[in-house]
Amino acid sequence: MPDKVVDASVLAAFAFAESRADEPRDLMADANLFAPEILPYELASLALKKSRRLPSLRFDTAMRLQTALTLDVELIHIAARDLLSAALQTGLTIYDAAYLQTARLLDCPLVTFDAKLARQARNFTQA
Repeated sequence: MPDKVVDASVLAAFAFAESRADEPRDLMADANLFAPEILPYELASLALKKSRRLPSLRFDTAMRLQTALTLDVELIHIAARDLLSAALQTGLTIYDAAYLQTARLLDCPLVTFDAKLARQARNFTQA
């Protein structure tokens, strides 16, 4: 099975049944999945925003978050100084730089729906 780094945008689409919810299953199929340690916090932050926006769906959102957090994704530690360097180098946020650095560290593809992050990941693979 190939290794892939998956970001919060892909897992959120899958977990919270967003507009692109059908795509993540194929993108993640038959792969060993990895993400930086921030992934659970990013997913929880998204769940909070959804819960505040649609209070009547709080329970459903919490259950979907729990399901997402049980997916087989290995969390990887990335040093803060490496995140700072990558963010300064690429113009990404620290959070997005964490996904890019994880892909660099593991030398594997990054699966994301974020256009800017995807562009930086492509630049990395072409270098």
